Amino acid sequence: MAAKPRFHKDADAAAEAADDAVAEAGTDRKHPVDETLPPLKMFTSGLQHVAAMYAGVVAPPLIVGPAVGLTAKETAFLMGASLFTAGIATLLQTIGFWKVGARLPFVNGVSFAGVAPMIAIGKDRGDEGIAVIFGAIIVASLLGFVLAPYFGKLVRFFPPVVTGTVITLIGVSLLPVAFNWSQGGNAAADDYGSMTNITMAAVTLVIVLAMRKLLRGFLQQIAILLGLIIGTLVAIPAGITDFSAIKNADVVGFPTPFAFGGPQFEIAAIVSMCIVMLVCMTESTADMLALGKIVGRPADERIIEGGLRADTLGSAISPIFNGFMCSAFAQNVGLVAMTKIRSRFVVAVGGGILILLGLVPVAASVIALVPLPVLGGAGIVLFGTVAASGIQTLAAAALEKGENALIVAAAVGIGLIPIAAPQFYHAFPEDLLVVLDSGISTGCVVAIVLNLAFNHFGRRPDAEDEEQRSGDRAVPAAAGVGVH
Repeated sequence: MAAKPRFHKDADAAAEAADDAVAEAGTDRKHPVDETLPPLKMFTSGLQHVAAMYAGVVAPPLIVGPAVGLTAKETAFLMGASLFTAGIATLLQTIGFWKVGARLPFVNGVSFAGVAPMIAIGKDRGDEGIAVIFGAIIVASLLGFVLAPYFGKLVRFFPPVVTGTVITLIGVSLLPVAFNWSQGGNAAADDYGSMTNITMAAVTLVIVLAMRKLLRGFLQQIAILLGLIIGTLVAIPAGITDFSAIKNADVVGFPTPFAFGGPQFEIAAIVSMCIVMLVCMTESTADMLALGKIVGRPADERIIEGGLRADTLGSAISPIFNGFMCSAFAQNVGLVAMTKIRSRFVVAVGGGILILLGLVPVAASVIALVPLPVLGGAGIVLFGTVAASGIQTLAAAALEKGENALIVAAAVGIGLIPIAAPQFYHAFPEDLLVVLDSGISTGCVVAIVLNLAFNHFGRRPDAEDEEQRSGDRAVPAAAGVGVH
Protein backbone atom coordinates (compact mmCIF):
# COMPACT_ATOMS: atom_id res chain seq x y z
CA MET A 1 0.00 0.00 0.00
CA ALA A 2 1.12 3.55 -0.67
CA ALA A 3 0.57 4.66 2.92
CA LYS A 4 3.25 2.48 4.51
CA PRO A 5 6.30 3.89 2.75
CA ARG A 6 5.16 7.37 3.76
CA PHE A 7 5.00 6.38 7.41
CA HIS A 8 8.50 4.92 7.23
CA LYS A 9 9.76 8.04 5.52
CA ASP A 10 8.11 10.24 8.16
CA ALA A 11 9.50 8.00 10.89
CA ASP A 12 13.06 8.43 9.63
CA ALA A 13 12.75 12.21 9.55
CA ALA A 14 11.05 12.42 12.92
CA ALA A 15 13.53 10.00 14.47
CA GLU A 16 16.31 12.47 13.74
CA ALA A 17 14.35 15.18 15.55
CA ALA A 18 13.81 12.82 18.45
CA ASP A 19 17.53 12.03 18.63
CA ASP A 20 18.31 15.76 18.72
CA ALA A 21 15.80 16.25 21.54
CA VAL A 22 17.36 13.44 23.54
CA ALA A 23 20.85 14.78 22.95
CA GLU A 24 19.80 18.19 24.20
CA ALA A 25 17.84 16.99 27.20
CA GLY A 26 19.98 14.11 28.30
CA THR A 27 19.16 10.42 28.34
CA ASP A 28 17.95 10.51 31.94
CA ARG A 29 15.05 12.80 31.11
CA LYS A 30 11.63 11.98 29.76
CA HIS A 31 10.75 12.71 26.17
CA PRO A 32 9.58 16.36 25.96
CA VAL A 33 6.10 15.15 25.01
CA ASP A 34 5.77 13.33 28.35
CA GLU A 35 7.30 16.04 30.55
CA THR A 36 5.32 18.08 33.04
CA LEU A 37 6.16 21.76 33.55
CA PRO A 38 5.95 23.99 36.64
CA PRO A 39 2.27 24.58 37.57
CA LEU A 40 2.15 28.25 36.54
CA LYS A 41 3.74 27.56 33.16
CA MET A 42 1.46 24.56 32.64
CA PHE A 43 -1.59 26.75 33.28
CA THR A 44 -0.55 29.77 31.20
CA SER A 45 0.60 27.60 28.30
CA GLY A 46 -2.64 25.61 28.43
CA LEU A 47 -4.64 28.83 28.54
CA GLN A 48 -2.78 30.03 25.46
CA HIS A 49 -3.93 26.94 23.57
CA VAL A 50 -7.51 27.64 24.66
CA ALA A 51 -7.25 31.28 23.53
CA ALA A 52 -5.90 30.22 20.13
CA MET A 53 -8.83 27.89 19.48
CA TYR A 54 -11.66 29.44 21.51
CA ALA A 55 -13.20 31.38 18.62
CA GLY A 56 -13.00 28.29 16.42
CA VAL A 57 -14.89 26.20 19.00
CA VAL A 58 -17.77 28.60 19.59
CA ALA A 59 -18.17 29.76 15.97
CA PRO A 60 -19.86 26.57 14.60
CA PRO A 61 -22.65 26.50 17.22
CA LEU A 62 -22.96 30.26 16.82
CA ILE A 63 -23.61 29.65 13.10
CA VAL A 64 -25.79 26.55 13.41
CA GLY A 65 -27.93 27.73 16.35
CA PRO A 66 -29.66 30.67 14.62
CA ALA A 67 -29.83 28.72 11.33
CA VAL A 68 -31.96 25.97 12.88
CA GLY A 69 -34.11 28.49 14.74
CA LEU A 70 -32.68 28.51 18.27
CA THR A 71 -32.98 31.53 20.57
CA ALA A 72 -29.95 33.52 21.76
CA LYS A 73 -30.06 31.73 25.12
CA GLU A 74 -30.25 28.30 23.47
CA THR A 75 -27.38 29.20 21.16
CA ALA A 76 -25.28 30.29 24.14
CA PHE A 77 -26.08 26.94 25.80
CA LEU A 78 -24.93 25.18 22.60
CA MET A 79 -21.64 27.11 22.71
CA GLY A 80 -21.02 26.16 26.32
CA ALA A 81 -21.72 22.52 25.48
CA SER A 82 -19.23 22.69 22.60
CA LEU A 83 -16.53 23.99 24.96
CA PHE A 84 -17.29 21.20 27.42
CA THR A 85 -17.16 18.43 24.79
CA ALA A 86 -14.04 19.90 23.17
CA GLY A 87 -12.36 19.57 26.56
CA ILE A 88 -13.39 15.91 26.82
CA ALA A 89 -12.12 15.17 23.30
CA THR A 90 -8.81 16.93 24.04
CA LEU A 91 -8.29 14.85 27.20
CA LEU A 92 -9.01 11.68 25.20
CA GLN A 93 -6.25 12.70 22.77
CA THR A 94 -3.60 13.84 25.23
CA ILE A 95 -4.11 11.44 28.16
CA GLY A 96 -6.03 8.64 26.50
CA PHE A 97 -6.76 5.10 27.67
CA TRP A 98 -6.40 1.63 26.18
CA LYS A 99 -5.83 2.18 22.43
CA VAL A 100 -7.59 5.54 22.41
CA GLY A 101 -5.56 8.73 22.04
CA ALA A 102 -2.53 9.85 20.08
CA ARG A 103 -0.91 10.96 23.38
CA LEU A 104 0.53 14.00 21.64
CA PRO A 105 -0.08 17.72 22.37
CA PHE A 106 -3.12 17.52 20.15
CA VAL A 107 -6.14 19.83 20.61
CA ASN A 108 -9.62 18.72 19.55
CA GLY A 109 -12.67 20.87 19.01
CA VAL A 110 -15.76 21.38 16.87
CA SER A 111 -14.97 20.99 13.17
CA PHE A 112 -16.02 23.62 10.62
CA ALA A 113 -16.33 20.84 8.05
CA GLY A 114 -19.76 19.93 9.41
CA VAL A 115 -21.26 23.42 9.59
CA ALA A 116 -22.80 23.67 6.11
CA PRO A 117 -24.18 20.08 6.13
CA MET A 118 -25.62 20.61 9.64
CA ILE A 119 -27.36 23.80 8.48
CA ALA A 120 -28.81 21.88 5.52
CA ILE A 121 -30.02 19.13 7.88
CA GLY A 122 -31.60 21.30 10.56
CA LYS A 123 -32.49 24.60 8.90
CA ASP A 124 -35.57 26.16 10.52
CA ARG A 125 -36.45 22.86 12.27
CA GLY A 126 -35.62 24.03 15.79
CA ASP A 127 -35.10 21.36 18.42
CA GLU A 128 -36.05 18.63 15.94
CA GLY A 129 -33.29 19.77 13.60
CA ILE A 130 -30.72 19.63 16.39
CA ALA A 131 -31.92 16.13 17.36
CA VAL A 132 -31.50 14.91 13.77
CA ILE A 133 -28.01 16.47 13.60
CA PHE A 134 -27.01 14.75 16.84
CA GLY A 135 -28.34 11.39 15.66
CA ALA A 136 -26.37 11.62 12.41
CA ILE A 137 -23.18 12.59 14.27
CA ILE A 138 -23.48 9.64 16.66
CA VAL A 139 -23.88 7.10 13.83
CA ALA A 140 -21.10 8.65 11.70
CA SER A 141 -18.75 8.79 14.70
CA LEU A 142 -19.32 5.17 15.70
CA LEU A 143 -18.67 4.15 12.09
CA GLY A 144 -15.48 6.21 12.16
CA PHE A 145 -14.39 4.48 15.38
CA VAL A 146 -14.74 1.11 13.65
CA LEU A 147 -12.83 2.36 10.59
CA ALA A 148 -9.98 3.92 12.61
CA PRO A 149 -7.63 0.87 12.44
CA TYR A 150 -8.01 0.75 8.67
CA PHE A 151 -8.06 4.44 7.83
CA GLY A 152 -4.28 4.77 7.57
CA LYS A 153 -4.52 2.43 4.60
CA LEU A 154 -7.31 4.51 3.02
CA VAL A 155 -5.44 7.82 3.10
CA ARG A 156 -4.11 7.14 -0.40
CA PHE A 157 -7.65 7.77 -1.68
CA PHE A 158 -7.57 11.30 -0.21
CA PRO A 159 -4.61 12.96 -1.97
CA PRO A 160 -4.26 16.77 -2.16
CA VAL A 161 -6.54 16.94 -5.21
CA VAL A 162 -9.41 15.65 -3.02
CA THR A 163 -8.62 17.24 0.35
CA GLY A 164 -7.73 20.60 -1.23
CA THR A 165 -11.00 20.66 -3.16
CA VAL A 166 -13.06 19.84 -0.08
CA ILE A 167 -11.30 22.37 2.16
CA THR A 168 -11.71 25.10 -0.48
CA LEU A 169 -15.42 24.31 -0.69
CA ILE A 170 -15.73 24.46 3.10
CA GLY A 171 -14.41 28.02 3.13
CA VAL A 172 -16.39 29.17 0.09
CA SER A 173 -19.60 27.57 1.39
CA LEU A 174 -19.29 29.44 4.69
CA LEU A 175 -18.56 32.88 3.21
CA PRO A 176 -22.26 33.59 2.45
CA VAL A 177 -22.89 33.08 6.17
CA ALA A 178 -20.38 35.83 6.94
CA PHE A 179 -21.99 38.13 4.36
CA ASN A 180 -25.42 37.53 5.88
CA TRP A 181 -24.08 38.28 9.36
CA SER A 182 -22.47 41.47 8.07
CA GLN A 183 -25.90 42.69 6.98
CA GLY A 184 -27.47 41.86 10.35
CA GLY A 185 -28.42 38.20 10.06
CA ASN A 186 -32.20 38.66 9.77
CA ALA A 187 -33.41 39.53 6.27
CA ALA A 188 -36.82 40.50 7.67
CA ALA A 189 -35.37 43.13 10.02
CA ASP A 190 -35.68 46.83 9.14
CA ASP A 191 -31.94 47.41 9.55
CA TYR A 192 -30.87 44.43 7.41
CA GLY A 193 -28.06 45.59 5.15
CA SER A 194 -28.01 49.05 6.75
CA MET A 195 -24.96 51.31 6.59
CA THR A 196 -24.50 50.83 10.35
CA ASN A 197 -24.34 47.04 10.12
CA ILE A 198 -22.05 46.90 7.11
CA THR A 199 -19.80 49.62 8.55
CA MET A 200 -19.41 47.62 11.78
CA ALA A 201 -18.49 44.54 9.75
CA ALA A 202 -15.92 46.57 7.80
CA VAL A 203 -14.46 48.08 10.97
CA THR A 204 -14.06 44.62 12.53
CA LEU A 205 -12.45 43.29 9.35
CA VAL A 206 -9.92 46.13 9.36
CA ILE A 207 -9.18 45.59 13.08
CA VAL A 208 -8.48 41.88 12.54
CA LEU A 209 -6.26 42.52 9.52
CA ALA A 210 -4.36 45.28 11.33
CA MET A 211 -3.74 43.05 14.36
CA ARG A 212 -2.50 40.20 12.19
CA LYS A 213 -0.08 42.65 10.57
CA LEU A 214 1.11 44.58 13.62
CA LEU A 215 1.06 42.05 16.47
CA ARG A 216 3.48 39.19 17.03
CA GLY A 217 3.48 35.83 18.80
CA PHE A 218 0.59 34.94 21.06
CA LEU A 219 -1.37 38.15 20.41
CA GLN A 220 -1.17 37.59 16.68
CA GLN A 221 -2.52 34.07 17.18
CA ILE A 222 -5.67 35.46 18.84
CA ALA A 223 -6.16 38.41 16.47
CA ILE A 224 -9.66 37.24 15.53
CA LEU A 225 -10.68 36.90 19.19
CA LEU A 226 -9.30 40.38 19.94
CA GLY A 227 -11.06 41.73 16.87
CA LEU A 228 -14.37 40.36 18.12
CA ILE A 229 -13.83 41.94 21.55
CA ILE A 230 -12.87 45.37 20.20
CA GLY A 231 -15.58 45.28 17.55
CA THR A 232 -18.20 44.50 20.20
CA LEU A 233 -17.03 47.39 22.36
CA VAL A 234 -17.21 49.76 19.37
CA ALA A 235 -20.70 48.43 18.54
CA ILE A 236 -22.17 49.23 21.97
CA PRO A 237 -22.61 52.98 21.27
CA ALA A 238 -24.18 52.04 17.92
CA GLY A 239 -26.93 50.21 19.82
CA ILE A 240 -26.59 46.86 18.04
CA THR A 241 -25.31 44.81 21.00
CA ASP A 242 -27.88 42.47 22.59
CA PHE A 243 -27.29 41.78 26.30
CA SER A 244 -30.26 39.43 26.74
CA ALA A 245 -28.22 36.21 26.53
CA ILE A 246 -25.84 37.14 29.35
CA LYS A 247 -28.67 38.49 31.53
CA ASN A 248 -30.48 35.16 31.38
CA ALA A 249 -27.40 32.92 31.68
CA ASP A 250 -26.64 30.92 34.82
CA VAL A 251 -23.26 31.40 36.49
CA VAL A 252 -22.80 27.65 36.95
CA GLY A 253 -24.51 24.85 35.07
CA PHE A 254 -24.07 21.43 33.51
CA PRO A 255 -24.81 20.56 29.86
CA THR A 256 -27.94 18.48 30.45
CA PRO A 257 -27.71 15.31 28.32
CA PHE A 258 -29.89 15.54 25.20
CA ALA A 259 -31.30 18.90 26.27
CA PHE A 260 -32.94 19.29 22.83
CA GLY A 261 -34.53 15.83 22.92
CA GLY A 262 -33.34 12.33 22.13
CA PRO A 263 -31.35 11.83 18.90
CA GLN A 264 -33.31 11.19 15.72
CA PHE A 265 -31.95 9.16 12.82
CA GLU A 266 -32.55 10.08 9.19
CA ILE A 267 -30.69 8.24 6.43
CA ALA A 268 -29.87 11.31 4.30
CA ALA A 269 -28.53 13.19 7.32
CA ILE A 270 -26.41 10.20 8.36
CA VAL A 271 -24.90 9.89 4.86
CA SER A 272 -24.04 13.59 4.86
CA MET A 273 -22.33 13.43 8.26
CA CYS A 274 -20.46 10.23 7.30
CA ILE A 275 -18.86 12.20 4.48
CA VAL A 276 -17.94 14.94 6.96
CA MET A 277 -16.43 12.31 9.27
CA LEU A 278 -14.18 11.01 6.47
CA VAL A 279 -13.02 14.57 5.77
CA CYS A 280 -12.30 15.15 9.48
CA MET A 281 -10.37 11.87 9.77
CA THR A 282 -8.26 12.83 6.74
CA GLU A 283 -7.43 16.23 8.24
CA SER A 284 -6.61 14.74 11.64
CA THR A 285 -4.29 12.17 10.05
CA ALA A 286 -2.38 14.93 8.27
CA ASP A 287 -2.18 16.99 11.46
CA MET A 288 -0.86 14.04 13.48
CA LEU A 289 1.86 13.37 10.91
CA ALA A 290 2.90 17.03 11.01
CA LEU A 291 2.75 17.25 14.83
CA GLY A 292 4.75 14.04 15.20
CA LYS A 293 7.60 15.65 13.26
CA ILE A 294 7.40 18.88 15.24
CA VAL A 295 7.62 17.19 18.67
CA GLY A 296 10.11 14.49 17.65
CA ARG A 297 7.75 11.56 18.17
CA PRO A 298 6.87 10.06 14.77
CA ALA A 299 3.18 9.50 14.16
CA ASP A 300 3.25 5.86 13.09
CA GLU A 301 0.16 3.79 12.28
CA ARG A 302 -0.39 2.95 15.97
CA ILE A 303 -0.43 6.63 16.98
CA ILE A 304 -2.69 7.56 14.07
CA GLU A 305 -5.06 4.73 14.92
CA GLY A 306 -5.24 5.90 18.55
CA GLY A 307 -5.69 9.51 17.50
CA LEU A 308 -8.54 8.69 15.16
CA ARG A 309 -10.18 6.57 17.85
CA ALA A 310 -10.04 9.57 20.19
CA ASP A 311 -11.47 11.84 17.46
CA THR A 312 -14.37 9.54 16.72
CA LEU A 313 -15.09 8.52 20.32
CA GLY A 314 -15.07 12.18 21.35
CA SER A 315 -17.45 12.95 18.48
CA ALA A 316 -19.77 10.09 19.50
CA ILE A 317 -19.87 11.31 23.12
CA SER A 318 -20.27 14.97 22.13
CA PRO A 319 -23.97 14.91 21.08
CA ILE A 320 -24.91 13.34 24.42
CA PHE A 321 -23.87 16.65 26.02
CA ASN A 322 -25.24 18.73 23.10
CA GLY A 323 -21.94 19.18 21.25
CA PHE A 324 -20.97 18.64 17.63
CA MET A 325 -18.40 16.57 15.74
CA CYS A 326 -14.81 17.07 16.97
CA SER A 327 -11.53 16.92 15.09
CA ALA A 328 -7.97 18.27 15.22
CA PHE A 329 -7.30 21.99 15.44
CA ALA A 330 -4.46 22.72 13.03
CA GLN A 331 -3.84 26.21 14.46
CA ASN A 332 -2.75 24.59 17.72
CA VAL A 333 -0.24 22.46 15.84
CA GLY A 334 1.27 25.73 14.64
CA LEU A 335 1.24 27.03 18.22
CA VAL A 336 3.28 24.03 19.39
CA ALA A 337 5.83 24.72 16.65
CA MET A 338 5.97 28.42 17.53
CA THR A 339 6.29 28.09 21.33
CA LYS A 340 8.49 24.93 21.29
CA ILE A 341 6.44 23.65 24.26
CA ARG A 342 5.89 20.00 23.38
CA SER A 343 4.34 18.60 26.58
CA ARG A 344 1.02 16.86 26.02
CA PHE A 345 0.12 17.62 29.61
CA VAL A 346 0.09 21.34 28.81
CA VAL A 347 -2.61 20.67 26.24
CA ALA A 348 -4.39 18.40 28.73
CA VAL A 349 -4.54 21.39 31.10
CA GLY A 350 -6.08 23.33 28.20
CA GLY A 351 -8.68 20.56 27.89
CA GLY A 352 -9.46 20.93 31.59
CA ILE A 353 -9.91 24.69 31.14
CA LEU A 354 -12.33 24.06 28.28
CA ILE A 355 -14.40 21.75 30.48
CA LEU A 356 -14.53 24.39 33.23
CA LEU A 357 -15.63 27.05 30.73
CA GLY A 358 -18.36 24.69 29.56
CA LEU A 359 -19.60 24.41 33.15
CA VAL A 360 -19.93 28.21 33.39
CA PRO A 361 -22.75 29.18 30.98
CA VAL A 362 -22.22 32.87 31.59
CA ALA A 363 -18.75 32.54 30.02
CA ALA A 364 -20.22 31.11 26.82
CA SER A 365 -22.97 33.73 26.79
CA VAL A 366 -20.33 36.48 26.69
CA ILE A 367 -19.53 35.37 23.15
CA ALA A 368 -23.25 35.66 22.35
CA LEU A 369 -22.87 39.39 23.08
CA VAL A 370 -20.96 39.78 19.82
CA PRO A 371 -23.28 41.51 17.31
CA LEU A 372 -23.74 39.58 14.07
CA PRO A 373 -22.24 42.39 11.91
CA VAL A 374 -19.07 42.24 14.05
CA LEU A 375 -19.00 38.46 13.74
CA GLY A 376 -19.53 38.83 9.99
CA GLY A 377 -16.47 41.05 9.60
CA ALA A 378 -14.31 38.55 11.46
CA GLY A 379 -16.01 35.67 9.64
CA ILE A 380 -14.85 36.97 6.27
CA VAL A 381 -11.26 36.51 7.44
CA LEU A 382 -11.96 33.25 9.27
CA PHE A 383 -13.82 31.55 6.44
CA GLY A 384 -11.65 33.11 3.75
CA THR A 385 -8.61 31.65 5.50
CA VAL A 386 -10.19 28.21 5.23
CA ALA A 387 -10.65 28.64 1.49
CA ALA A 388 -7.08 29.92 1.17
CA SER A 389 -5.83 26.84 3.03
CA GLY A 390 -7.63 24.67 0.53
CA ILE A 391 -6.01 26.53 -2.35
CA GLN A 392 -2.64 26.08 -0.65
CA THR A 393 -3.31 22.34 -0.48
CA LEU A 394 -4.29 22.28 -4.16
CA ALA A 395 -0.94 23.86 -4.97
CA ALA A 396 0.61 20.52 -3.96
CA ALA A 397 -1.91 18.50 -5.98
CA ALA A 398 0.14 18.30 -9.20
CA LEU A 399 -2.69 19.82 -11.25
CA GLU A 400 -0.51 19.63 -14.34
CA LYS A 401 -0.49 15.82 -14.09
CA GLY A 402 -3.15 13.68 -15.76
CA GLU A 403 -6.72 14.84 -15.17
CA ASN A 404 -6.23 16.41 -11.73
CA ALA A 405 -7.24 19.86 -12.96
CA LEU A 406 -10.41 18.36 -14.43
CA ILE A 407 -11.19 16.67 -11.09
CA VAL A 408 -10.92 20.01 -9.27
CA ALA A 409 -12.93 21.83 -11.94
CA ALA A 410 -15.83 19.37 -11.83
CA ALA A 411 -15.88 18.98 -8.03
CA VAL A 412 -15.68 22.72 -7.32
CA GLY A 413 -18.23 23.51 -10.03
CA ILE A 414 -20.78 21.03 -8.68
CA GLY A 415 -19.96 21.99 -5.09
CA LEU A 416 -20.75 25.64 -5.83
CA ILE A 417 -24.25 24.89 -7.17
CA PRO A 418 -26.03 25.30 -3.78
CA ILE A 419 -24.30 28.68 -3.33
CA ALA A 420 -24.66 30.09 -6.84
CA ALA A 421 -28.12 28.63 -7.54
CA PRO A 422 -29.84 27.76 -4.22
CA GLN A 423 -33.02 26.52 -5.92
CA PHE A 424 -31.19 24.29 -8.43
CA TYR A 425 -32.36 21.05 -6.78
CA HIS A 426 -35.86 22.24 -5.82
CA ALA A 427 -37.58 19.40 -7.73
CA PHE A 428 -35.55 16.64 -6.04
CA PRO A 429 -36.87 14.50 -3.13
CA GLU A 430 -36.52 16.22 0.23
CA ASP A 431 -34.32 13.44 1.67
CA LEU A 432 -31.76 13.99 -1.09
CA LEU A 433 -31.67 17.74 -0.49
CA VAL A 434 -29.87 17.22 2.84
CA VAL A 435 -26.85 16.02 0.84
CA LEU A 436 -27.35 18.00 -2.38
CA ASP A 437 -27.85 21.35 -0.62
CA SER A 438 -24.42 20.95 0.96
CA GLY A 439 -21.77 21.87 -1.59
CA ILE A 440 -19.16 20.30 0.68
CA SER A 441 -20.83 16.89 0.61
CA THR A 442 -21.51 16.86 -3.14
CA GLY A 443 -18.09 18.28 -3.99
CA CYS A 444 -16.37 15.71 -1.79
CA VAL A 445 -18.25 12.81 -3.40
CA VAL A 446 -17.46 14.07 -6.90
CA ALA A 447 -13.75 14.59 -6.06
CA ILE A 448 -13.42 11.09 -4.55
CA VAL A 449 -15.23 9.35 -7.41
CA LEU A 450 -13.31 11.20 -10.13
CA ASN A 451 -9.98 10.65 -8.34
CA LEU A 452 -10.72 6.92 -8.23
CA ALA A 453 -11.78 6.91 -11.88
CA PHE A 454 -8.80 8.87 -13.24
CA ASN A 455 -5.99 8.04 -10.80
CA HIS A 456 -6.72 4.54 -9.51
CA PHE A 457 -8.93 2.40 -11.75
CA GLY A 458 -7.08 1.23 -14.84
CA ARG A 459 -4.05 3.43 -14.25
CA ARG A 460 -0.78 2.59 -15.93
CA PRO A 461 1.69 0.43 -13.96
CA ASP A 462 4.27 3.21 -14.03
CA ALA A 463 1.80 5.56 -12.32
CA GLU A 464 2.35 3.86 -8.92
CA ASP A 465 5.52 5.88 -8.22
CA GLU A 466 3.79 9.13 -9.17
CA GLU A 467 0.88 8.29 -6.83
CA GLN A 468 3.34 7.65 -4.00
CA ARG A 469 4.99 11.02 -4.56
CA SER A 470 1.58 12.70 -4.64
CA GLY A 471 0.65 10.95 -1.40
CA ASP A 472 3.84 12.19 0.27
CA ARG A 473 3.05 15.73 -0.77
CA ALA A 474 -0.40 15.43 0.79
CA VAL A 475 0.90 15.51 4.35
CA PRO A 476 2.74 18.84 4.52
CA ALA A 477 0.04 20.61 2.55
CA ALA A 478 -2.90 19.31 4.53
CA ALA A 479 -1.13 19.70 7.83
CA GLY A 480 -1.42 23.44 7.66
CA VAL A 481 -5.15 23.41 7.08
CA GLY A 482 -7.09 25.55 9.51
CA VAL A 483 -10.69 24.46 8.95
CA HIS A 484 -11.68 25.11 12.53
